[in-house]
Amino acid sequence: RWMKFEEKVEDGGERWSTPHVPALPLQSLFQLRTCLQQGTMLLDLDATSFKEIIDKALSGQPEEAELQPALRERLEALLLLQPQHQPTKSLLQLLAELGLSPCRGRKPGCPTRHPRKAKGRSEPRTQISKTPLKEQLRNRFKKKVLPGAEAAHVAVGEVEFLEKPFSAFIRLRCAVSLGSLAEVSLPSRFLFILLGPPKLKAYHEVGRAMATLLTDELFQRVARQAEHREDLIAGIEAFLDELIVLPPGKWDPSARIPPPSRLPSPCRRTTVDPLDQQPRGNGDMTAAGDRASAGHSRSGEELERTGRLFGGLLRDIRRKAPWYGSDFSDALHPQCLSAVLYIYLATVTNAITFGGMLGDATANMQGVLESFLGTAFAGFVFCLFSGQPLTILSSTGPVLVFERLLFSFSQDHSLDYLEFRLWIGLWVAFFGVVLVATEASHLVRYFTRFTEEGFCALISLIFIYDSLKKMLSLADAFPINWQYRLDNVTSYSCTCNLRRFFNPILTCLTTLHHPPLPSIQYSPAPRQAGLSRTQCLDRGGHLLGTSCQYVPDVTLISFLLFGGTFLFCTTLKRFRSSRYFPVGVRKLVSDFAVILAILASCAVDAVLGLETPKLLVPSELKPTNPARGWIVFPFGANPWWVCLVSAVPAVLVTILIFMDQQITAVILNRREYKLQKGAGFHLDLLCVSLLMVVTSVTGLPWYVSATVISLAHMESLRKESATSAPGEHPEFLGIREQRLTGLAVFILMGVSVFMAPVLKHIPMPVLYGVFLHMGVTALNSIQLMDRVRLLLMPAKHQPDLAYLRHVPLRRVHLFTVIQLLCLALLWVLKSTVAAIIFPVMV
Repeated sequence: RWMKFEEKVEDGGERWSTPHVPALPLQSLFQLRTCLQQGTMLLDLDATSFKEIIDKALSGQPEEAELQPALRERLEALLLLQPQHQPTKSLLQLLAELGLSPCRGRKPGCPTRHPRKAKGRSEPRTQISKTPLKEQLRNRFKKKVLPGAEAAHVAVGEVEFLEKPFSAFIRLRCAVSLGSLAEVSLPSRFLFILLGPPKLKAYHEVGRAMATLLTDELFQRVARQAEHREDLIAGIEAFLDELIVLPPGKWDPSARIPPPSRLPSPCRRTTVDPLDQQPRGNGDMTAAGDRASAGHSRSGEELERTGRLFGGLLRDIRRKAPWYGSDFSDALHPQCLSAVLYIYLATVTNAITFGGMLGDATANMQGVLESFLGTAFAGFVFCLFSGQPLTILSSTGPVLVFERLLFSFSQDHSLDYLEFRLWIGLWVAFFGVVLVATEASHLVRYFTRFTEEGFCALISLIFIYDSLKKMLSLADAFPINWQYRLDNVTSYSCTCNLRRFFNPILTCLTTLHHPPLPSIQYSPAPRQAGLSRTQCLDRGGHLLGTSCQYVPDVTLISFLLFGGTFLFCTTLKRFRSSRYFPVGVRKLVSDFAVILAILASCAVDAVLGLETPKLLVPSELKPTNPARGWIVFPFGANPWWVCLVSAVPAVLVTILIFMDQQITAVILNRREYKLQKGAGFHLDLLCVSLLMVVTSVTGLPWYVSATVISLAHMESLRKESATSAPGEHPEFLGIREQRLTGLAVFILMGVSVFMAPVLKHIPMPVLYGVFLHMGVTALNSIQLMDRVRLLLMPAKHQPDLAYLRHVPLRRVHLFTVIQLLCLALLWVLKSTVAAIIFPVMV
C-alpha cells in the first residue's frame, strides 16, 4: 500500500513494513508508459459500482485487442473476487492472539493461520461486497487518512488463461465508494488493472510504478485534468524528467530508504530555476540571505505607514476585531490547559525573583507582593486588549537596573522615590502615545536577523545564568561540611549557649523526631528540656559546635531536583516524536511535559521529606513597606520642578521600553510560526504605554514583553496535523492563537495570594529547572546556535543546511564570530550600571 510512502507486507503476512521511499526500476516506468499508450483508457467514466466499472472496462477494448466472451467472463469473475487485506492490529489484539494460539511459533505440525495459495489450487473467496465490511469500518488505519482523501486501486498479477496482457486505466467522473474493495472505506476515483500470462515477470514492478505515480501530487493534478491519453503520457514524461538514477553496484536495491524529515512543496518543484540547480561555490550573500531567511519575519501590511495620525493603530484594531470572538473559542482544547499551568508556574517564579530583587534595590518600596499584583493586573489587561495576546508581560533586567539607579538618585538628592517615579512613568506613557500616533513602529521592519538573534540569545542566556546562579547560592544558605570525616563522628556536636543571669546553660539541640535530651548544666540551675534551633535563637542564645551548619542533604537533593526537572522537561517534550505508545498518548505526554516533570519532582521531594527551599507566596494584601500606600500622589513630597525634569530620564526609559517591546514582538510574529490572525505592533505599544500610567500611580513595577516566557508560551501552543501518512512527520500547522491562556495565567497570578498553602509545597529548585528549560529551548530555536555548532565541526560532518549551499563557509564563520563578539559586549554591558542602554546597543 502507498500513502505518500510505500509499505510492504513482511514475510509471514503478519505485519506491515516500515514506510520507505519506493525505489523503482527504470524499465518499469517505460513499460507503464507502453501500457498507457496501448491499453484501455476510460476517462470521466460514469459508474457507481465496481462491477459496472469492470463491465465497461472489458467492453471498451479496441477491436484488435478484444477478448473472447469466455475469457471476458473468466477475467470478470477473477476481478470481482474479494481481495485479501492485511489488517492493522493493535498491540492488545496481537497479545490476545498470541495467548489464544499456542501454535504461533511455527512449530512442526501446527497449521498456519493464513495459508498461502498452493500450486494448482486456491481457497474459495467471495465476491466483492457492494457495502463496506465491518473490518473496513473498524480499521485503525483510517485515523491516518486526511479528511477528503480518496483511494486509488492498482490490480496486477499473472493469469494462466490469458495469452497477452490486458491493461486498463480508469478515471471516474465522480469519486464513489466501491464497497469492500479498499482496505478502508474511502471514495475511489482512479483504477489501474494489468493482468497477463506468467511468462512476463514485470507486472508487479509496473504496478508499483503506477502506485508511486498516483501518490505524486503533480501527477495527480495531471491525471485529474487529463482529457486525452497524450496528457497522461506527458505527465509520465514530466515525472521521468525529475528522476534521479542511482548507478547499479553503488547501493543495495533491497535497502529501504527512510522517509526524509521534510518534503519539498509541489510549488517549488514546478517553479525550479535551472540556474538554482547549478552548484555555487562563491554565491553572493544577498541571495543566500533571502534563501536562508525564507521563514524570517518581514511583516508587510502591519508595518506600512498610512501617513495619518493613529493610522497604524486604527488598522491594527480593524485587523484584530473580526478575530476577537475566535480568540476565546479557539482556546477550548486540552493543550491550552497544559500551557496555562506551565506559563503560570514560570510567571510566578519570575515574579518572585524580580520582586525580591526589586525589594532589595528599593528598600521594599516595591516587593514580591507588588510584583504579583502588578503582573496579574498588567498581564490581564494586556491579554484582553492587545494585538498579540500570546505575549507575556514581565519585569526585565534593564528596568530593574533603572529602578536601582533611580532609587539611589532619589536617596542622594532627598527626593521621594515613588513620586519621582510617578512623573517619569507619566512622561513615558505620553511619549509612547506619541510614538503610536506617529506610527514609529514601522521602524521595526529594519530589524534584521542579526538584531533579533542577538537580543533573543542574550535574554536566553540571562535565564540560564540566573537559574544556575540561584542554585549555586543554595550552597551558601545550606552549606556542605566539606571537612566531615566518618572516623571523627563522635566529636561532632551542636549545642545552644544560653546566658541568663551570667550563668551559662548548655542545652543540647533536639528535633521533633527524638525525645528531649536532658540539658547539661554547669551551674546548680534546674534541668531544662531540649531546645530546637529556632527556640534557641528566639531566646537569645547562639549555637556552638562543629556540626551546627551541616546540612548536606538539602543542597544535594536541590541540585538533583534541579537537574532532574530539566531532563524530565526536555525528554518528555521530545516524546512526541518517540516510537513508543500510540500517537495520542505521545501528544498528550508532550503537551503536559512540563507539568508532569514538576509533579514528578515535587513527589520525589515529598517522599524524601527534606527541608528544601520552597516557593514563598505573600499571604496578605498589604504593601511590602508599611511606609507607603497603594496610591502615589503627584505633588507634596518633591519640588514642583521635578515633574518637568522627569522628562529627561523618561526619554531613556521610552527608548528602553520601545526597543524591548518591539524586538520581542518581531520575534513572536515571525513567518515560520504561521500566525493567521496578524500582528498588532501599534496596539501592543499603546497598551504597554497606558499600563505605565496605572502602574506608576499605584507604585507597581513597570512591565514589558518577556521574550523567553512568551516564546515558551507559543511553543506550548504549537499545532500539528492530527493525521499523517505512515513515515511522514506531523506537519506544523501554526500556533493556537487565542487570549484565554494568557487571561487564565494572570487570573491565577492574582489569586495566588490565597493559594499560598498549596504553592508552598513546590520546591524552588524545581522551578529553577523549568527556568533552565525555557532558556535552553529559546536558545536552540535561533539559527545562531546552529552556526556556533558549525565552528566545532569538521567540514565533512557538517549538516546539509540551505545557507551552506550558497554561502562560502568562511563567510558563515565570520558572520557568527562577529555576532558572538557583539553578544559578549552586550553581556558585559548588561553586567554594569550602563545596562539601561543595552536595548539601544542591540
